[in-house]
Amino acid sequence: MNFTDLDPGILLPAFAAGLLVLASHVPLGQAVLQRGIVFLDLAIAQIAGFGVVLVHSLWGEESVWLTQVGAVTAALLGAFFLHRMEKLAQTRQEAIIGVTFVTAACMTLILMNHDPHGAESLQDLLVGQILWSTWESLVPFAVVTMLALTAWFGLGWQHSPLGFYALFAVTITASVQVVGVYLVFASLIVPVLASNERLVRGYLIGALGYALGLTASCLFDLPSGTAIVLGLVMVASVTVCRRMR
Repeated sequence: MNFTDLDPGILLPAFAAGLLVLASHVPLGQAVLQRGIVFLDLAIAQIAGFGVVLVHSLWGEESVWLTQVGAVTAALLGAFFLHRMEKLAQTRQEAIIGVTFVTAACMTLILMNHDPHGAESLQDLLVGQILWSTWESLVPFAVVTMLALTAWFGLGWQHSPLGFYALFAVTITASVQVVGVYLVFASLIVPVLASNERLVRGYLIGALGYALGLTASCLFDLPSGTAIVLGLVMVASVTVCRRMR
């Protein structure tokens, strides 16, 4: 354990990235639990990841904008497909989401098969690189988050099924490139589940989980994404246990 590794220049932008993720994911998580489609974010995140890998396979990694267009386009197409399936097969929506996730995951692995950096790219997709966050890199993400919250609370998109899926696709696509698939799922579900779907309490649980995970990651030289997921689960577990007393 080395307290000199707690560098504010690294930890503060990473924590800010986590707060931005939580800002949109906690209210989205409420809607996900209410709709009973818990694994929707995993499917959309994996589809967005497939879009990124497809663009890199066809045109390389030089164009950041082309990568974003590929990710958002893939996520929106996946979201509209699942929105359509919700209308056609309501009782089997969760199963369709699961099949969509595993299909996108396998297609991503096939594309990565001949990539010499495939294993590293897959790890980045799953666990993210939140410690690489900088104040400059968070500006576009903050803009997307602000627009998402405006659409959700100000324009009432939470009451529109199509608006929900479209907003979900864009938000998840932005988040997964910052924190990875696992942390996106944990941020969406764990705080809301532990807070009984109470918004403010969910934000507090999420913030404490990120702070705990980031601190443990630096002190014990742990992978940041997985450490934060475990931090969220730990804070959530303590919250639930105290409520059950």
